[in-house]
Amino acid sequence: MTTDRIRPRRDGAAPDPTAPTAPTAPTAPDLTVVICAYTVERWDDLCAAVASVRAQHRPPGELLLVVDHCPELLRLAREHLTGLRILANRQRRGLSGARNTALAAADGELVAFLDDDAAAEPDWTEHLLAGYRDPRVLGVGGLVRPWWQSRRPDWFPPEFDWVVGCSYRGLPVRPAPVRNLIGANMSFRRAEAVAAGGFRTDLGRVGRRPLGCEETDLCIRLAARHPGAVLRYEPAAAVRHRVPPARTTLAYFAARCYAEGRSKAAVVRHDGAAAGLASERAYLRHTVPAALLRSLRRGRPATAAALCAGVALTAAGYLTGVAGGRAARTAPGRTAPGRTGAARPAVPARAAAGPSTGRERAGRDLPGGAP
Repeated sequence: MTTDRIRPRRDGAAPDPTAPTAPTAPTAPDLTVVICAYTVERWDDLCAAVASVRAQHRPPGELLLVVDHCPELLRLAREHLTGLRILANRQRRGLSGARNTALAAADGELVAFLDDDAAAEPDWTEHLLAGYRDPRVLGVGGLVRPWWQSRRPDWFPPEFDWVVGCSYRGLPVRPAPVRNLIGANMSFRRAEAVAAGGFRTDLGRVGRRPLGCEETDLCIRLAARHPGAVLRYEPAAAVRHRVPPARTTLAYFAARCYAEGRSKAAVVRHDGAAAGLASERAYLRHTVPAALLRSLRRGRPATAAALCAGVALTAAGYLTGVAGGRAARTAPGRTAPGRTGAARPAVPARAAAGPSTGRERAGRDLPGGAP
């Protein structure tokens, strides 16, 4: 690409309009980093997350905080946090609505999501942006390391680190295409995420309810819209995800596994079993059996028991979710949910094409509606 700007000559003579101009380097896409928060109880974590973004070797063009229906946190953030845009969730309460608010408001061509209890490594944005050099790449996500606030339980299998929202043993150790990215550390081309309909607000976490898979559903829809597209897992783009002691108990492990199964059933209802369970089949065929054999060989029966219990509880949640979905479909006045791509584009085409400012931006909301 060349520039049409005519450069002045050092000797003061008139510039020669026929002289060739030096080529300019391609401009890197603008990046908006988004942090969604919902409670003042994680204020210190939120401040640490914001500080980690500000400390990036390659600072993003924009840092956006979306507060999910918590007036006290919104007031606190506006009083004490500077150098970032702060918005209230304009949609249905929950993480999906907050993320959709960010997609609608972001100015960057690329939008990265960082959890409010995670801290990015200083080269995080560099590695995310490097993944977009390939135009086929629609999303890049990275490694999420567990940041244990107490000692990691001896029985907790690394293959189940998705229970605490982190990367788990079984994911690629080098850059590779994946079906879906991890919510605590993911990024997308904003226009494509908007055109796909954003995040479903009937999926995902609301407050402390341990549901999820809204990012899995969006990734599946992106791939369905663009069969040649790539969602890239880049382990070098790393963040630390805080794991408080409350998430190291057997009770939390069981509840989270069961909730994951129910969430997967919802994804299958929307997107079909072929896409909705593709990664899970490989996980059950290879990752879990290898982990079970490893734990038995090393004389770790508690880990082996946790592996078996985790699979059983996730399967129970899935079967419960499937049964509930069938009951809902057969209820009077109900219609069957759509398959892949059912979420409709959420904003006008001009908003999906690029950023806008002023009053036009205010109308860019999307509608409500692990492994």
